[in-house]
Amino acid sequence: VQLQASGGGLVQAGGSLRLSCAASEYISSSYSMGWFRQAPGKEREFVAAIKWNGGSTYYADSVKGRFIMTRDKAKNTVHLQMNSLKPEDTAVYYCAADRSSIISTMGNMRSYDYWGQGTLVTVSS
Repeated sequence: VQLQASGGGLVQAGGSLRLSCAASEYISSSYSMGWFRQAPGKEREFVAAIKWNGGSTYYADSVKGRFIMTRDKAKNTVHLQMNSLKPEDTAVYYCAADRSSIISTMGNMRSYDYWGQGTLVTVSS
């Protein structure tokens, strides 16, 4: 599975951006999809995940209530709607696919089998 992330850019604090991640092929119902981010000089961290079957979502505490992850099964695409953006949200955002949907491991990047190339989000103060 190849993943193509898009939608990054420069936005002022308090603004919104919508990221998209398109898969190159059909996503099995057993999959989960995730977003991670990596800020300069920091480790990659979990942002959000969604179970392909059922659409249950999971968020890092730092983005809960501001970010919304959705999926479009017909287009094999996931989106990350980011609202009330803060300068600390500045990072390269990566989408990833996990062939399993084990809730306990959704936040662990080592659980993910496929990764997109990343899209840069810059939030100015």
